[in-house]
Amino acid sequence: MKKIIFYIVFCLSFISQAKAELSLDITGAYSEPMPIAIPEFLGRNEKEIALGKNMSEIISNNLKSSGLFRIIDKKSFVQNFASVDVMPRFADWQVINAQALVQGKVEIENGKAKVTFRLWDVFSSVQMDAKMLASNEKSFRQLAHMVSDDIFKRITSEEGYFNTRIVYIMETGSGINRIKRLAVMDQDGENHQILPTGEGMVLTPRFSLNMQKIAYMSYKNNIPRVYIWDMETGKQTLLGNFPGMTYAPRFSPDSKSVIMSLAYQGTSNIFAMNLQTRAIKQLTNSDAIDTSPSYSPDGKQVVFNSDRSGTQQLYVMDSNGKNIKRISFDKDGRGRYATPVWSPRGDYIAFTKIKNGNFYIGVMYPDGSGERLLATGYLVEAPSWAPNGRTLLFFKQERPPKGSYSYTSRIYGVDITGRNLREIKTPASASDPTWSPLLQ
Repeated sequence: MKKIIFYIVFCLSFISQAKAELSLDITGAYSEPMPIAIPEFLGRNEKEIALGKNMSEIISNNLKSSGLFRIIDKKSFVQNFASVDVMPRFADWQVINAQALVQGKVEIENGKAKVTFRLWDVFSSVQMDAKMLASNEKSFRQLAHMVSDDIFKRITSEEGYFNTRIVYIMETGSGINRIKRLAVMDQDGENHQILPTGEGMVLTPRFSLNMQKIAYMSYKNNIPRVYIWDMETGKQTLLGNFPGMTYAPRFSPDSKSVIMSLAYQGTSNIFAMNLQTRAIKQLTNSDAIDTSPSYSPDGKQVVFNSDRSGTQQLYVMDSNGKNIKRISFDKDGRGRYATPVWSPRGDYIAFTKIKNGNFYIGVMYPDGSGERLLATGYLVEAPSWAPNGRTLLFFKQERPPKGSYSYTSRIYGVDITGRNLREIKTPASASDPTWSPLLQ
């Protein structure tokens, strides 16, 4: 799964690298999407031209999907570039109100693809970025995602999230015949792959932060257990032979441990397993149901949900299981909270909230303050953070027709501001999405 990318930075020789003023503040008040012009990337022959067109479309779709950019219609372009080294006629781009401009070209030689691009601040008439990226020809989509990440970071000053993958549960069939399989795809819904995990329903897949492994629960042989899928070798490994049911796994920030729940004799407690030594440490010991643990990005704390107070609420504890503190407090006490996950930036905890028969996706600060609800529906659940901590994935299940056991579930993304709600297309019903780290 891991691809080798050569990443080379170069500067133009005929223009000074003046500090550009163009930027997009995505932490403040809402502003209109930035107009950006992305002409088709150039090529020397028919194959390169087709690939350049495809690449510019991928970049355009990525930036548009963020909700922060408006892609200017190519029909309005005045200047046509013959070379990526031709200076823009900035007045021609200013007249169509383009604030940013991207030039690019694609070259293919001996199975290798190379993309060169330049990012311009149109109204300041300066170059903001110029890079060349190269990989094997089959990885051209990854190159386009990397260009998108560079543009996003240069303009917003935050890391991009386009060169990532999503692992999720693909659902087919209906009722008791529903089949749930492990699947992965690019963040834009392309390159679907069903992982051959064998028979048995699978649930709650989670990427490791080094991107090489996926932890998930499987009902293989009708016994619910946590397994590890190795993305490089294609092998799955049972994570311990416990007396009860293991579920809700998640990797530690260093990917050396897995934290999960163990249900046994009517209770569920949280355990951590060292993947190298297989040593097991019990972190909670109560008569309640403690589940859905998630580490803070520094690995020092864990958030989880528990019904130890009588209703399902969120708690934070030290990673050794000490200093347990409740953080969720609904205003009128009717709300229940589940599936918490710590932001990779450490600034928020996302969660599922259930109140008055409605489901919500929300975020709060790690101390429980500042609760905000971002999305709602008949059933919305399982938030997952983009690696830059800016966007959340979750799945939404529609209400089934009356008297029917058939339902449809889809994956959605939403900005932490609650804006830019959008569906991420999948070939079948989908649930339990989790974002990968940035690919290398």
